Amino acid sequence: MPIENFEERIDAVRHFNRFFTRQIGVLREGLLHSPYSLTEGRILFELAHRENSTASDLGRALGLDAGYLSRTLARFEQQGLLEKVRAEHDGRQRLLRLTPDGKNASSLLDRRSREEVAEMLNDLCEEEQLRLLKAMHTIENIIDKGFKFSEPFFLRPHEPGDMGWVTHRHGVLYAQEYGWDERFEALVARIVADFINNHKPERERCWIAEINGEIVGSVFVVRDSDTVAKLRLLLVEPKARGMGLGSRLVRECIRFAKRTGYKKLTLWTNSILEDARRIYQKSGFTLVDQEAHHSFGHDLVGQNWELLL
Repeated sequence: MPIENFEERIDAVRHFNRFFTRQIGVLREGLLHSPYSLTEGRILFELAHRENSTASDLGRALGLDAGYLSRTLARFEQQGLLEKVRAEHDGRQRLLRLTPDGKNASSLLDRRSREEVAEMLNDLCEEEQLRLLKAMHTIENIIDKGFKFSEPFFLRPHEPGDMGWVTHRHGVLYAQEYGWDERFEALVARIVADFINNHKPERERCWIAEINGEIVGSVFVVRDSDTVAKLRLLLVEPKARGMGLGSRLVRECIRFAKRTGYKKLTLWTNSILEDARRIYQKSGFTLVDQEAHHSFGHDLVGQNWELLL
């Protein structure tokens, strides 16, 4: 496929996105002539159709940043649209429920949405309506099969408590699988502490992977210099291996590093970590040097890999 042809296809998809969002009105300041944005409307819709949902459940369902969702929920609570109820089975959990005012707001959005769609369809003849529905069904099927959102795992930014999980699971898994001692856990603890204490959100990122609300993996990109970033602490739980999670985490690191303007992405690993090395090699990294060392109670061969972006 010639690159210019592919670029034209990208432009065509973006043009359709702009056209369709303009037609359904999501770019207006107030969705459906309401005081709510598109994302706020989605949150209200999900809460109206879910029972006993937590903030984590909602974030996973909508793919929203945890900080943004938390601020939006707090604002809804202040406006009297939402209440948080202690879960009967776990007193630490807070369940989200719409108040009567919240249900009224959601019902109003739902009614106005149906009215706008009905108005749009009424402008079309029967044949045009059927063609439109068929085309929409085709688009939905193709995108649902091919896009990353169909994967069984969910990636999110780090939250309070995640660094403890990263340190703990590295310590446990590397002891179980390679016999490394607690000095490796101490190294991981220093890395995550440095990440939190010196975090530069515009240049550094952590991804946490979940399946059905359970953390199953993690990876970090940290700044080494203005032009060089490091990939660190790639981890995939045994139960989540074999489904492409490790490769997906590495791809996210590469995308972020390119988007942020880095020229090179580097990483340090050990030759004994064969599964990870295969992922790095498949992702385009090349081995630049290696050196024997004694660490974590074992004789190892450390390796430096890099990817030019």
